Amino acid sequence: RAHWCVVLAAGGSRRLGRPKQFVQRAGVSLLRAAVLRALQTRAAGVVVVTGAHAARAAAELHDLRVTVVRNRRWRDGLASSLRAGLRRVPAFAPSVVVTTVDQWQVTASDLARLLHVRAPVAATYRGVTGIPAVLPRAWRARVLSLQGDAGAKLLFAGTRHRTVDVPGAAPDLDTRADLALLRSAGTRRPRASRRRDRSTR
Repeated sequence: RAHWCVVLAAGGSRRLGRPKQFVQRAGVSLLRAAVLRALQTRAAGVVVVTGAHAARAAAELHDLRVTVVRNRRWRDGLASSLRAGLRRVPAFAPSVVVTTVDQWQVTASDLARLLHVRAPVAATYRGVTGIPAVLPRAWRARVLSLQGDAGAKLLFAGTRHRTVDVPGAAPDLDTRADLALLRSAGTRRPRASRRRDRSTR
């Protein structure tokens, strides 16, 4: 059976001052770009977790074959969105790729390299171990027990896992300075690499 993907897109973007989900890069919103990357992994299913701006997010994805889940408790922290997403993934799914909308330099090829490594596997970048990550089915109960702002980073701490270097996961979008960096990075549309391979804040 194939893996599933969970795309986290529920945040309120308080520090940025505008919904990061709808920031455009090369004419495509970060939300839509993240979901397209997930679809390119040939997942059995893609679950998108919304929260703030849920209606607009659903409209943005209306033509894509994804399951949109509204997390009404998104203000409780990242763990609530992880739980909401995982609950919509079948219990028999062998693994789940967890990714987010604000890591705008992550590519479909990066996700493919993570999937090529046996889960649990996390991305590493600038000394950080976190998402994107691939969580095995055996971790389902652990993920569903997370609370507050705890995410994949807590899951991997003190646990045997593999890592894949993903430099593109380092830039994210939280502040206006981050937005300036995104805009200065050029407007060329990111290209989806062929699938060559099969590791949160």
